[in-house]
Amino acid sequence: MRRAILSAGQSLGRTGAAVGGLMALALAAQAGSAVADDRAATAKRAVLETYADIAQAGYEDSLTTAKLLQRAVEALIAEPSEARLAAARQAWVLARVPYMQTEVYRFGNAIVDDWEGKVNAWPLDEGLIDYVDASYGESAENPGYAADVVANPTLTVGGETIDASTITPALLEDTLQELGGIEANVATGYHAVEFLLWGQDLNGTGAGAGERPWTDYAEGEACTNGNCDRRAEYLSTATQLLVDDLAWMSGQWAEGGDARSNLLSGDPDAGLAVILTGMGSLSYGEMAGERMKLGLMLHDPEEEHDCFSDMTHLSHYFDIVGIVNVYSGSYTRIDGRKVAGPAISHLVAEAAPGVNQELFAALRSTEAAAAAMKARAEGGEAYDQMIGPDNPEGNAAVQAVIDGLTAQTAAIEKAVNALGLQPIAFEGSDSLDNPEAVFQ
Repeated sequence: MRRAILSAGQSLGRTGAAVGGLMALALAAQAGSAVADDRAATAKRAVLETYADIAQAGYEDSLTTAKLLQRAVEALIAEPSEARLAAARQAWVLARVPYMQTEVYRFGNAIVDDWEGKVNAWPLDEGLIDYVDASYGESAENPGYAADVVANPTLTVGGETIDASTITPALLEDTLQELGGIEANVATGYHAVEFLLWGQDLNGTGAGAGERPWTDYAEGEACTNGNCDRRAEYLSTATQLLVDDLAWMSGQWAEGGDARSNLLSGDPDAGLAVILTGMGSLSYGEMAGERMKLGLMLHDPEEEHDCFSDMTHLSHYFDIVGIVNVYSGSYTRIDGRKVAGPAISHLVAEAAPGVNQELFAALRSTEAAAAAMKARAEGGEAYDQMIGPDNPEGNAAVQAVIDGLTAQTAAIEKAVNALGLQPIAFEGSDSLDNPEAVFQ
């Protein structure tokens, strides 16, 4: 009997040991899983840090080049000449290079999207700002369509009287920007400055950009088209606002800034979704659709992004470069320094190498098509000529970029799935999703 009891006790001991061993294994597995989760979260946060670092550098470069633009504008105003107008125009073109690479931050980051209209809204009804050609016509939808702030110290728009005797930042950003709730009433930002430097492009889909004379800023009898002092006042004020707005956004991505803090303090997966939302929405609805396919379908230069300067090819190209930057985790600053680090591409490569390869191939293909379009423009055929009705080769060059953007969006969707993120609804466009509606 005693042997039986001992045998039973020994058996219980062995069972207990087995159970204990299983529990230990389970706990070890849980601990291992927790460690793996921590490592995954750390890797994702490192990606978000790189994303924020590139944003801060891009907006800082945008601020630096906007200040150079401001210096050129003030030089033009102080001593107007053809050479100084040309220098201000060139400074505007250079200022667009870093800024366009930041546009991938707009979609997904509410703080950027809510702000973006102040600096890059388009298209604009330029008659709100200054004189326009007689062919400009009228608009039943927009009472501010041809208000001409430069010529009129007092405006009456939609039954409202506006004191514009002094062109102040408050007048432009608080009163005139989106006056009457109409988005085409653009009073601030790059495109307002562009119009004041180039004037209207009256060439349609033919050769040539805006041809504003330098004498529009001359003093006394040399002044052309009247109100040169107010035109200079508007240009100076709009440029200062651009500098101020870019300084504010640069600060949002610096250490302690709201944009950076909001991104890094939240769910890492939500942050990854922000990155991919920006890439997909800019690629598809915004660029392939609104900025490119719509104008191509209508053969309409008024749908051209930089329609006064004929520099749309550069804007489109650097938008695409910006998408590559955030996916690869690398940005080249205006002084040649690199900002680089862990990227979302690394996470996709680990989860699904084939998807990463496909997406990189799509991005590079689009970039190559955009480079070819850019080279075509630099060779003498501007973007508005490329989208003209009787230019099949130019149309094809633009369509190749649209096709590339559409293909890379499909690859971005695969990256979303590869990372196990919730599906993302990218921005759409009637020109891509419902073309018939464009002509209704």
